[in-house]
Parts: sequence; structure tokens; C-alpha cells
Amino acid sequence: MKFQIEGESHRSGRIEVVCGSMFSGKTEELIRRMKRAKFAKQKVEIFKPAIDTRYSDNDVVSHDQNAIPSTPVETSSSILLLTSDIDVVGIDEAQFLDMGLIEVCNELANRGVRVIVAGLDMDFRGVPFGPMPGLCAIADDVTKVHAICVRCGNLAYVSHRLVHNDKQVLLGEKMEYEPLCRDCYQKCLEQESQEAESQKE
Repeated sequence: MKFQIEGESHRSGRIEVVCGSMFSGKTEELIRRMKRAKFAKQKVEIFKPAIDTRYSDNDVVSHDQNAIPSTPVETSSSILLLTSDIDVVGIDEAQFLDMGLIEVCNELANRGVRVIVAGLDMDFRGVPFGPMPGLCAIADDVTKVHAICVRCGNLAYVSHRLVHNDKQVLLGEKMEYEPLCRDCYQKCLEQESQEAESQKE
């Protein structure tokens, strides 16, 4: 009898999305699934946006410093060129890639590849981020993970930006962002609005 790790035997292609706020364990979960696939003797390849150099230029690294080698890419189309004869494809920080990633993931899954995508589902304003909403829509499975709100201890809803910068893409860590629940986030927005009004006076 041939032993197979549950859930890791080769099956038809599929798309799995792991999404949530910052500090919720998205990358940790991506690394866990990729390592299980490697343990099951599958051919795996992991990609990340070239702009994400926070911990490493090449490795995908979680906030807890778990790491796995990866290939940085500038565009989603590069992933198709680098995934021949691969069983499982992992993509980290997918929100930073272009909208073409949706079709790339679909094509890979239709080829029989298992695609695991991790990324922020919303930006710091609470707005759906990049290709993530579309990926959630076409995914076979979506896992929403949660950080803990640093102000009240409830499940976090969004990544609140602590620095004044309106760019949607701003790489950062705990000095730049904090996970907040919906209620604490709304209170922060009200406070920031009041402070902005008082500065005008």
C-alpha cells in the first residue's frame, strides 16, 4: 500500500487562496503547505513580487522568520514561463502583482497545477487590494486568517497604517502598520479625521 500524506496526493489542478490582514500568518500558512508538498515528493516552485525585499531579496520569509527559497518576478506572466513540469506553485504577497495574475492562476490550475496564493485582501484603507478579490472569486478554496487587534484583542479586520503616506503600496512592518478590528479601526479613522480638522483651524 502506497503511503500518501492526506491532501497532498496529486489531484486535478486547483487554486487555494490564503488571505487576511498583516501579521495574520498568511505567509506562514503558505510556507507550511509548500513544505508539505515537498515532503510528499512533489515538484514545487514559489514566487514573490520582486519589489518585496523586506526580509530577503530571494527567500519568502514570514514575520516569524520561517523561510523558503523563492523566485522574485516583476510580472505575473513570468510565472507561466517558469513553471513547466511543476506540481505545486506558491505565490506570496500576490496583492503586489498585476491583474494578469488571475488568468495566470486559472491557466496553471487548468493545466493540473495546484496553485497556492497568499496575500492581503485589503489595503490600509480597507479597499480590496489588486488581484486578490478576483483570485478569491475563482479559487477552489479560500482561507481567511486573522491577526489579533493590538488595541482590544479581538480578531483583526484590517492593516491600519501608522505613518502618513497615501500610496497604496508601502512596504512596512510593525513600525508602519498595526492590525485592528473593525471597531477599533473606525475609532482610529474618526480620531485621525478630528486631528486633521483641528490642524486646519
